[in-house]
Amino acid sequence: MTQEAPTNALALIAKTQSLIASGDIGAAEAALAEVADTQGDGALMLVLEQLPPKDMLAVIREYDNSKESVINLLITPEMFARAVVIEKQYKDLSRTHLRGMVNAVVFREDADTVAFLEAIGELEGGAEALADYFSEKWARVESFARHGTFDASEDDGEILSEQALLASAYVRPRVDEDEIADQDWMQLAWLLRHKCPDLFIEMLLVLRAKARAHDLGLSEDEEAEEEDGKVETRDTDRGKATPAALESDEESAI
Repeated sequence: MTQEAPTNALALIAKTQSLIASGDIGAAEAALAEVADTQGDGALMLVLEQLPPKDMLAVIREYDNSKESVINLLITPEMFARAVVIEKQYKDLSRTHLRGMVNAVVFREDADTVAFLEAIGELEGGAEALADYFSEKWARVESFARHGTFDASEDDGEILSEQALLASAYVRPRVDEDEIADQDWMQLAWLLRHKCPDLFIEMLLVLRAKARAHDLGLSEDEEAEEEDGKVETRDTDRGKATPAALESDEESAI
């Protein structure tokens, strides 16, 4: 039986967008969750499919690992990918929100993590978003690319060429996934290298460029001076507001 959209779907979407615009992310999420409570998960899915990525992002990036979010449980790989690739417009230099929401969604119970990674990789900006996720772990990810382990003591300083990375991408893992199944960056790096090797290499090349910029002392703004649409997050973190860049330039980022 085909699930029918909630009779008040358009009004609910308008209410959700209004709450997000006013900075009340908690109330927006509660309004969406009420649809699942009263009309079922199928009805909520139909609403989520009509919600613009910028508004979906505003909700899911305010993750709270102390409670379960029905949005995080239902969001599809395609919906999530469209949100992830525009997260950079918040210009969150700590990447805290990005790592939190990625971990909360792609490692949710029964999630097909690889499907989420593949959906992100299919979009322009996907590899960059993943590089931002790993930005604080560059040395250990680089070590993992060279040696297949995250042990920095094995690091000899060699930087593998793209061709060498391709050649090493399909070797048997030195460590099994269950040895590093932390539902965090190590497990994500393992899945990328051994399940999505092309995306892993693309992400690593972007990550290297970011590391070089850091070594040169370039600020985040200088590193991405030709990018536009980024905004400061003093007012956008912790659910205070949605960046104007996402309001006006959402489609160009997808």
